[in-house]
Amino acid sequence: MPFLSVGRVLRPHGLAGDVVVDLWTDRTERVGVGVILSSDAGELRVEASRAHQDRFLVRFEGVGDRSRAETLRGLELRAAALHVDGALWTHELVGARVLTVTGRDIGTVAALEPNPASDLLVLESGALVPLRFVTAFEPKVQVTVDIPEGLVD
Repeated sequence: MPFLSVGRVLRPHGLAGDVVVDLWTDRTERVGVGVILSSDAGELRVEASRAHQDRFLVRFEGVGDRSRAETLRGLELRAAALHVDGALWTHELVGARVLTVTGRDIGTVAALEPNPASDLLVLESGALVPLRFVTAFEPKVQVTVDIPEGLVD
């Protein structure tokens, strides 16, 4: 199972070892008590966490003072991918072939682009396909879309 980047330690907070974490996902359970996150400094187990403004204050086991917390500054935090029925994840879309409901191959997903109306599949050709047109999906293999005629021509 792949590990995904879920956030970054920004800086220490206070004297007791807490750090400010910028969480890059809306899955707040990523910083739940007992969760183990991977980093370049090794595994970090969450001992305590709470929302703080638009970020989280997190204390990791074994990090009991500000100087130890300072050593975590800038660390990228990673976690195993989650499985959520019906959810489309970027790491499962990139590299997948895109076929129309009629079976026409229109390319490979190169990236996902956020968009207020509907996030967009960015194909290697540069064509953009709104996610709302996805009708079926097999992770890392194939995305089936029902697009209006002329959208990618």
